Amino acid sequence: MDPLIYGVSFTLCFFLLFSALPQYPSSKLPSSSSSSSSSSSSSSNNNNNNTGINSNSVLVALLDSHYTELAELVEKALLLQTLEEAVGNHNITIFAPRNEALERQLDPEFKRFLLEPGNIKSLQTLLMFHVIPKRVGSNDWPTEKSKPSRHTTLCNDHLHLISKTSGKKLVDSAEIIRADDVIRPDGVIHGIERLLIPQSVQEDFNRRRNLRSISAVLPEGAPEVDPRTHRLKKPAAPVPAGAPPVLPIYDAMAPGPSLAPAPAPGPGGPHHHFDGESQVKDFIQTLLHYGGYNELADILVNLTSLATEMGRLVSEGYVLTVLAPNDEAMAKLTTDQLSEPGAPEQIIYYHIIPEYQTEESMYNAVRRFGKIKYDTLRLPHKVVAQEADGSVKFGSGDTSAYLFDPDIYTDGRISVQGIDGVLFPEEEKETVKKPTAAVKVVTKSRRGKLMEVACRMLGAFGQDSHFSTCQ
Repeated sequence: MDPLIYGVSFTLCFFLLFSALPQYPSSKLPSSSSSSSSSSSSSSNNNNNNTGINSNSVLVALLDSHYTELAELVEKALLLQTLEEAVGNHNITIFAPRNEALERQLDPEFKRFLLEPGNIKSLQTLLMFHVIPKRVGSNDWPTEKSKPSRHTTLCNDHLHLISKTSGKKLVDSAEIIRADDVIRPDGVIHGIERLLIPQSVQEDFNRRRNLRSISAVLPEGAPEVDPRTHRLKKPAAPVPAGAPPVLPIYDAMAPGPSLAPAPAPGPGGPHHHFDGESQVKDFIQTLLHYGGYNELADILVNLTSLATEMGRLVSEGYVLTVLAPNDEAMAKLTTDQLSEPGAPEQIIYYHIIPEYQTEESMYNAVRRFGKIKYDTLRLPHKVVAQEADGSVKFGSGDTSAYLFDPDIYTDGRISVQGIDGVLFPEEEKETVKKPTAAVKVVTKSRRGKLMEVACRMLGAFGQDSHFSTCQ
């Protein structure tokens, strides 16, 4: 959000809420010669009206000034209420760094450190270091010959006001470039050339930076794990000629996950290693852009619980392979197949394999072992894969499907393989066929192919009505 817009809305809000409060005319602004007396009178007025701040307050002026970067940091540090209480108790003085000092002249690493959610205490300390709970105008600065004056800030640290022989005014080591830039009844804002950093924040930043640099260095001699055997790596010994293979034959040729990349860190760990929700959205968007899979993408978008469940599984470390029927295959689904409660979910669950498989891994498996049964999320049903016509064929009979568009989406966690048919479990196909066959027996007698041809020929001559078999 643009801080200027925020400042305007903030001003308007307080103007509407507290317009009934007494306003201070500009002609009655406290003069520098009577700053102490005006400060006490303003303080008493603020104490009497401590239910809120006036629309003419120095805080409203800060949020609506050209120190927008500082105002944005105050908002992110959740300090508005603290500053309101300080204004309600006494006048305040704000030393505001210019925008350029916070945008271009600040170390990017230090700025990232301040904006991290875990470092909000350091950000609050830094900002309160720029606020003195009393009014200090430009005429209240010490002279060149006097000692620097010391003032306590809102974070209980100290700032020193210094005057140079050249006429420059300093607050610690920062030069005042806009003295008395904003004057209000309850405070004053001075523009300074750069950010003031208290020693405690600097030490905290150095400590975090050192810890980060230490943790980024891997300890020497750390054990390495072989992703194929899941055992600690050891220096390879020279293998004499004719020696047996290093890996067992089964590990080298087993189908399934052993042919896919190494599994991710186990599910349910303390840290979610993957953003499963984003990965599920990515593969749905890929289906839409690929073309020909809009029906499946529409089901995944509408069945929000299914997409959420897939994202949760991937976030916990699981891998998935989606057998995606194309639009032509989805169009063959009947209303009866989709109208049952939970039917779309069950259909999609049968097309999701809890393994990471690519075209190469599946084709190599069916070539070596003939038929392979893959587990699905629709327990306990499995989907059968076999080699056919130089490709991979899933299922059997009328509900079989071929690998049609391989490797539509492969990111190491989710693999999407396009197929040209919708798959159903074998047990379900049998239960679907039985009632339809029973209905045919009851409603209509079966005729052979020859009788069908004879009735068609008699019908052409108008003689089929004389035979009851052709009725």
